[in-house]
Amino acid sequence: MNAIISASELATALTGDDPPVLLDVRWQLTLATASGEPPFDGRAAHAAGHIPGAVYVDLDRELASEPGPRGRHPLPDLAGFGRAMRRAGVSSTRPVVVYDGGQGWAAARAWWLLRWTGHPDVRVLDGGLPAWEGPLETAVPVPAEGDFEPVPSATGLLDADGAAALARSGVLLDARAGERYRGEVAPIDPVGGHLPGAVSAPPNENVGPDGQFLPAGELAARFKELGAVEGTEVGVYCGSGVSAAHEALALAVAGVPAALYVGSWSEWSADPARPVAVGPDPQ
Repeated sequence: MNAIISASELATALTGDDPPVLLDVRWQLTLATASGEPPFDGRAAHAAGHIPGAVYVDLDRELASEPGPRGRHPLPDLAGFGRAMRRAGVSSTRPVVVYDGGQGWAAARAWWLLRWTGHPDVRVLDGGLPAWEGPLETAVPVPAEGDFEPVPSATGLLDADGAAALARSGVLLDARAGERYRGEVAPIDPVGGHLPGAVSAPPNENVGPDGQFLPAGELAARFKELGAVEGTEVGVYCGSGVSAAHEALALAVAGVPAALYVGSWSEWSADPARPVAVGPDPQ
């Protein structure tokens, strides 16, 4: 099953006999600024206009736990996650389509969580809301309660030790900007750099100027150059497990399964005993 869906395919699916459940996960990483600008409000953006029938899902509150020693966006409490998904109308027998404001990171986080907890049919709207050419609505939908019960997979999730081991035995991709990987800047975390052995793979190189994924063949070629090919164990991490989900989605489009280190650099760098590599060399 393809992990992404085009806007035209979604428009057709919404008029079919088995329309998908739509989740609006608009979110932006907001850093404190001296100007005092208010943080991005995804719920307000949803209220101002969303794809008809889409239910808003809050990444920080429903797709993650409170920030702490396990990182800025640790795994959510699975019971709470299940309640949030059922409130949004998610059932195990209905397809789900997730979208965000176009960056794709937040939608990919929801995609990864649903897939990891057992939902069989989840796709991300390629290009997000900007790709949608249909009407928008402002009415708040109240879907029928879903029946989805999250059951986490025994595979696909890495902890800090697992990520460190994978960087030696397979391929661990770092889905952050190159300057953060190299340790030139550390805008959020206590130290810059990367996990020793990890390979730099900025997620913006997975998409074109329109924010839509490159063709599967081009993605496969990119990941092959990075060492991430079918038959090799692959893992991904980023700052806090959000952009890494986007990288995992790109890998899925390319046909390469990958595990996600959710704690990512925000967890790794919080422990001064863990080693840090800097510069362009993985080691």
